[in-house]
Amino acid sequence: MLVLGVETSCDDTAAAVLLNGRTVLANLVSSQDAVHGPYGGVVPELASRQHVQHILPILDGALQKAGVGLKDLDGIAVTRGPGLVGSLLVGLSMVKGISFRWGMPYVGINHLEAHLLAIFLEQDIPFPYVALLASGGHTLLYLVRNIGEYLHLGGTRDDAAGEAYDKVAKMMNLGYPGGKVIDQLARNGNPKAVSFPRSRMKKGTYDFSFSGLKTAVLQYLKARGKEGWEGQRADIAASFQEAVVDMLVAPTLRAARELGVSRIVLSGGVAANSRLREKMLEKTQEEGMEVYFPSPGLCTDNGAMIALAGYHWLERGHRDDFRLNADADLTL
Repeated sequence: MLVLGVETSCDDTAAAVLLNGRTVLANLVSSQDAVHGPYGGVVPELASRQHVQHILPILDGALQKAGVGLKDLDGIAVTRGPGLVGSLLVGLSMVKGISFRWGMPYVGINHLEAHLLAIFLEQDIPFPYVALLASGGHTLLYLVRNIGEYLHLGGTRDDAAGEAYDKVAKMMNLGYPGGKVIDQLARNGNPKAVSFPRSRMKKGTYDFSFSGLKTAVLQYLKARGKEGWEGQRADIAASFQEAVVDMLVAPTLRAARELGVSRIVLSGGVAANSRLREKMLEKTQEEGMEVYFPSPGLCTDNGAMIALAGYHWLERGHRDDFRLNADADLTL
C-alpha cells in the first residue's frame, strides 16, 4: 500500500510517501522558523500563508523523490487536528481536492496519534507502552495498548514543555525556536548552578506544570539585571533544562511503574532534546525498563508519521468523506 501523508498542523509544511507502513520513500519538511523567529513564537496568520505558499512544492517534491505519481497512490492521510485551524485547513483542503479529482480515498488523522506511533517507522516494539508526547503545543502522557487504543494518563495544566523553552529563550534573547538553542547552550553550563523549582502534582495524578518554573526564571533574571546574568547564560540554560527534564521524567516513570508497564516511548519535538534522552535512558535502566525514541527528524512534525497512521486506518477500511472538517481542539 502506497500512502501520501500531509502535515500542516502548525508551522511545518510536510509531506511523505510511505510504502506498506514501514518504508519511507520520501519525507520532506518546509520549516517556518525564519518567518516566526523575530516574534519569538508562531504567528498563526503567517503560518497559514506560508502553508499556502509551500504546500504544492512540498507535495510535488515528495512525489518526485519517491518516484511515483498521484495515480500510483492507494490513499492519502492528512492531519485534521489538533493544531492551528488556519494551518490545518490548508492541508485538509488540498487533500480533499486531490481526493475529489482522482477518486482517491483519504483519511483525516489525529496529530497526537501520529506522534505516538512514529516510533514504528524505525522500530518494532511490543504493546503496551507508556508514551510521553512533549512538544511546543502539547505535553501529554498516554498508555498505548494497541493501534487505536489509547488511555490518557495526564497532561500539562498550563504551558507545554516546548512552549516553556520558547518563552525562556525569549526572556534571555536567545532566539527561536528555544528548545534547540537552549539544548545547545546548556551543554556548556552547570545544571546545578541555579536551584529552579520542580512542580509537584497531587498524588495519584500524572500531570505536568511548567508555568511556575517559567516564572522563577523570569524573577531570577529580573533580580540580577541583564548585566548580572548575561555571563551566566549557559548555567541558567542548563539549570532550567534540568528542571524541565526532571519534571518530564518523574511522572512518566511513575506511571510506567504503577501500571506495570516496562516500556516507555518518547515522542514530539521535545523528545529530540539530548538531556531528556540521556536522563530517561539513565533512569529507565535503573528501573529495569526500556525506553525508545525516534530519530530527531521523526520527533518533530513530519508527513511520515501521518502516512503511518493513515496506512493503519486505510488498511482497516476506514474512509472519510468531504464533510470532514479541521478540528483545532481535537482530542485523542
